[in-house]
Amino acid sequence: MRGRDKLLEKVEGTPLLRRQAGIAVESGCEVVVALPKGDVARREVIGGLAVTMIEVEDADKGLGTTLRAATLHVMQVAPGRAMMILLPDVPGIAASDLSIVIESFDATGSDTPTRATDATGKPGTPLIVPPRLLPQFAKLTGDEGGRAVLKDETIALVQLQGDRATRDLDTPEDWRAWRKEASPSP
Repeated sequence: MRGRDKLLEKVEGTPLLRRQAGIAVESGCEVVVALPKGDVARREVIGGLAVTMIEVEDADKGLGTTLRAATLHVMQVAPGRAMMILLPDVPGIAASDLSIVIESFDATGSDTPTRATDATGKPGTPLIVPPRLLPQFAKLTGDEGGRAVLKDETIALVQLQGDRATRDLDTPEDWRAWRKEASPSP
């Protein structure tokens, strides 16, 4: 992002991180937001929302370390509960999408990982991890995320519209293209 924080970029006038955290709160779930230690700007952006913020000491080491910290927190405060992972840089997600994925997870008996896909079937976010897999997520490191844990799992896939589950915005060019597509034509 060439020095800019993509999670502070505005979507419909709201910083992306606040938008995503707000959508998670709308789902009715308890929401934990994992932030790099000392990240004042992100903390301020989500201030006032009904979320629990945790600081991740080694967040710079990759997604795995952030997932590990969030998982350990969930296991401590809500033992035996599933964990939904919503990556914050996927701005197309809507509250209704979270509800659809949660309903699918509940319908599987709550023991099968459940993951949103885009319209082509490409896996994306959110992902719901059943309690039985949390101890493995609690050991993650580096930037691999949960791929290694999920590689031998049967995953219930929930198709969302378009690229809502997969379109992440990592560069200023990505943001420009997305905003252009999202803007109504004259």
